[in-house]
Amino acid sequence: MERLTGLDASFLYLETDSQLLHVCALLILDPGADDLPYEFDELKAELGRRIHLIPAMRRRLHAVPLNLDHPVWVRDSKFDMDHHVRRVGLPAPGGQRELAELTADIAGRPLDRNRPLWEMWVVEGLPDNRIAVISKYHHAIVDGITGTNMMMHLCDLEPGVRYSEPDTESAEPESEPNDLLLAAEAALKLPGKLGIVGMVPQTLGILGGLVQRRRQSDTAGMPLPFTAPRTPFNRAITAHRAISFVQTDFAEIKEIKSAFAVKVNDVVLAVIGGALRSYLESHGELPDSTLIASVPVSTHHTSRHEQGTNKVSTIFARLHTDIADPVERLALIAEDNRGAKEEHNLIGADFLQDWAKYAPPNTFQLAARAYSSLKLAEHHPVVHNLVVSNVPGPSFPMYFLGLRVAGMYPFGPVFHGAGLTTTVLTKEGDMDFGFIACRELVPDVQRIADAVPEVITELLKAARNQH
Repeated sequence: MERLTGLDASFLYLETDSQLLHVCALLILDPGADDLPYEFDELKAELGRRIHLIPAMRRRLHAVPLNLDHPVWVRDSKFDMDHHVRRVGLPAPGGQRELAELTADIAGRPLDRNRPLWEMWVVEGLPDNRIAVISKYHHAIVDGITGTNMMMHLCDLEPGVRYSEPDTESAEPESEPNDLLLAAEAALKLPGKLGIVGMVPQTLGILGGLVQRRRQSDTAGMPLPFTAPRTPFNRAITAHRAISFVQTDFAEIKEIKSAFAVKVNDVVLAVIGGALRSYLESHGELPDSTLIASVPVSTHHTSRHEQGTNKVSTIFARLHTDIADPVERLALIAEDNRGAKEEHNLIGADFLQDWAKYAPPNTFQLAARAYSSLKLAEHHPVVHNLVVSNVPGPSFPMYFLGLRVAGMYPFGPVFHGAGLTTTVLTKEGDMDFGFIACRELVPDVQRIADAVPEVITELLKAARNQH
């Protein structure tokens, strides 16, 4: 039994029927790359032989009576692989559009909280005898780093690897938690919740440091929340999802990075900013001021907290969508990011986790439902326009359950007031862009993905013209 941290549990409390807080990934597998046979039953059996390596995939939630404290994880004694691994055929004509629509449909379905919080859908019928795997994990059990580590247990460096059957007899049985003891323990901890009072002076001290830094520095800092312009996707969301994805050459991203002496993440933000500028301009909805992205930052290597899955902070970043010239846009983003990192260091790696540990479950859940049902996101200034997450992946070939990975497209959750999320993953010479949105707000999300190669080509041309 293990208790969820406040930050992990907050992804449960903030979830509603329309704001689904799981993360998805679309893997394209190519058995023909190594002349390997594919059989669904064998793929599923291999997953079963490895699942003991990932305890989170065998654990389910157990709530504390009256939600007096955060839930605990317990091993699911009735674990049923058939519930979690599904098989489906891709509708004709079996192209990228149909795969995106199927992925969006699966992404728009909630996970069953009475079971371990994950699913895998194996999709057959792709061109060239390829298959796809659409995986879905609740954010309470993964973030960018832990999700990548989880995937590594299911991947190998060579094709056709098969694990031996695990020794199930060595696993100690786990009894159900005693609800009376959980309630008593929670009651004893209630006075400790007053520790939230101590967060107030700490927060005021951080704000004071940020003000002083801005007075003493010429470098731009992070944009303030609630200062973003409103766009068509900055409204209350539904549970319906739309998805698009595109694969690009990472060598081109690195060439742009080197030519302009910036970071890879600067190039990523510039590309997304350019794609969104093109998209909004085509709809006659381009704001005069820049879009602002919320960029998750991993704190796994800097956090003082040992427990928990999600160790993340965030940086607000200007995408400079108001700038037409792509090179100028990239330079401004790079300059902003240098200042934003300085301010992020002042805030500290554990700011979100320190606040979240005092989160009262019932209050959070009631507030989330009220915010959703009343569509309050449409009645206050926009906090940020979208989420942009950049996840580093392996630089070598990977084989998922023995089969070559030809593409890996991640999709994070979307939120009320920010109905578009972009996640980028770098792997083996490719940079894979995944876009997920509320379908009613961004019905033509494929147009954003289509603009990505155009923006990269524009930047690449400018980079080569420097020489």
